[in-house]
Amino acid sequence: MKYLVQLKDEERTQLRALLKVDSAPTRKLTHARILLKADQQGAGLHDKLIAQALDVNPRTVLRVRQRYVLDGLEAALDHLRPQRFKPKKLDERTEAHLIALACSAVPESLGHKTWTLRLLADQMVELGHVDAISHETVRVYLKKTS
Repeated sequence: MKYLVQLKDEERTQLRALLKVDSAPTRKLTHARILLKADQQGAGLHDKLIAQALDVNPRTVLRVRQRYVLDGLEAALDHLRPQRFKPKKLDERTEAHLIALACSAVPESLGHKTWTLRLLADQMVELGHVDAISHETVRVYLKKTS
């Protein structure tokens, strides 16, 4: 086991007090039980035994151990999913071009009466505003403006 849980006395007391409270989120209570069972001062059980006892996946036990060792007790108890940062496809200037294009008339050469999301995406690429863009991304940007 790479991540050994060695709870301090006050942490152990805090976890036991948390388990007596009924209003805490279930996931938080499960993580508290995992830490108490993994504690080297107490039972110090193996991940598979803890997982079987608490009816969770062994990977969950590993992640809780890891989060406790690397980030501390609060991080191990509060399951916060990492925020995924995805850079914007269009900057303000390019977004303005998209909106202007959507508000303009469709060229007759395209053979449509109104803009479709796919036509707008293709036209943005053709005009050189972006290298590639999906019709779904176009939809999201246009939805923000309406």
